[in-house]
Amino acid sequence: MSNDMSNERISTNPKALVPIGVFLVLYLGNGIFFEYIKPAEGRMGFYVVSVVLAFSVSLIVAFLQNRKRSFDEKIHICAEGIGDDNIVIMLFIFLLAGAFSGIAGEAGGASSTANLLLSVIPGRFAVPGLFLIACLISMAMGTSVGTISVLTPIACAVARNGSLSLSLCVGVVVGGAMFGDNLSFISDTTIAATKTQGVEMRDKFRTNIRIALPAAVITMIGLLVYAFVKSGADVGEFDYSIVQALPYFLVLLLSIIGINVFIVLLIGIILFVGAGIITGSLTYSTALASMGSGMSGMFETMIVTILVASIAALMKENGGFEAILSLIKRKADSKRGGMFGIAFLTAFMDVATANNTVAIVIAAPIAKSISEEYHVEPRKTASLLDTCSCIMQGIIPYGAQLLVAAGIAGVASFSLIPFLIYPFVLLVFVIASIIGEKSTDDAGKGAE
Repeated sequence: MSNDMSNERISTNPKALVPIGVFLVLYLGNGIFFEYIKPAEGRMGFYVVSVVLAFSVSLIVAFLQNRKRSFDEKIHICAEGIGDDNIVIMLFIFLLAGAFSGIAGEAGGASSTANLLLSVIPGRFAVPGLFLIACLISMAMGTSVGTISVLTPIACAVARNGSLSLSLCVGVVVGGAMFGDNLSFISDTTIAATKTQGVEMRDKFRTNIRIALPAAVITMIGLLVYAFVKSGADVGEFDYSIVQALPYFLVLLLSIIGINVFIVLLIGIILFVGAGIITGSLTYSTALASMGSGMSGMFETMIVTILVASIAALMKENGGFEAILSLIKRKADSKRGGMFGIAFLTAFMDVATANNTVAIVIAAPIAKSISEEYHVEPRKTASLLDTCSCIMQGIIPYGAQLLVAAGIAGVASFSLIPFLIYPFVLLVFVIASIIGEKSTDDAGKGAE
């Protein structure tokens, strides 16, 4: 904004939040209608109404508010919101991540990696093995839906050949996919959470791993107990190529040791091009086409990011953020209360949008204001945004993850919920981690 705008004090104005209400009615309302009341044949109900259309209408509503500002002034406010350094970096990473995802899928890397890991895991431990594989594949791929699409057919084969519970096998794949999506350095949720809060990915990873890893370990212990109780299972034979699988392991290693995400993605693309050419799974034309289609697959996410940045800038200017902060201040009086506010806001946005990346992009600017008000470290805010959105996305039966898994497995998405062990365990750890912030508050008061 110009100096004359920025110098004015922004007052509390709940009406500035109307654009979000309009979005919820358009997207959530129509999603419920087309999913459960009048199902759209051959389409998932929550994808009948485009999220881009819903946010476009919301942006129009935001423009119609606050007549004290001219149209040109509102355009300038939107431009500054879109032009934020972190938003621009996020858009560039989305493009590169799309190219990486496209070339990796076309080269056969994901299926080869999954089959390689499953081939070395004893049949008795097939169920915990599926969870471990989903965790690793999702961390390497950076996409939970992609992981679920690759591993669910394998989980179905394991359940059928080993006479195991189909819902359990598919459920642990979904849980592992959300673990990796939450921690992956190239996941769009990680990119959105870190860049909107202005923190390094490795700092968010270190904060996140303290919550996610114990939850994953407890989940794994439970699955190992199940494996010991059950008799051995013949899960069958799976074909794989070490050459196709190797790039994923290298990308995962480079990410964990803290190499810049742009460099990691570029190296990953080059490695998969080489692996695809060596194994014959790629040609020059298919390599180019797959990278192009992967980048195209990110366009909707990028457009949503631009629209939400514009809406958020207008809502903030109109006093919407102040209204939310005022509400939280009435309910919370400590750092812990602020963290609960961020967690609840993110979870609510995910339930409303059925998309964890979109939920983060919407909640992020408000969460940043909350973190500044209650002195929550940016890395913890980023961790809460990513973790809480992934928890809800891994649980809601109308989210893409459960709908894709249920569709491939031929079961109802609701039937998978009791077997989503990891997301529920992670929820407990998130709540415990926030409650654990009480000692920090007390220490601060004592120091005063």
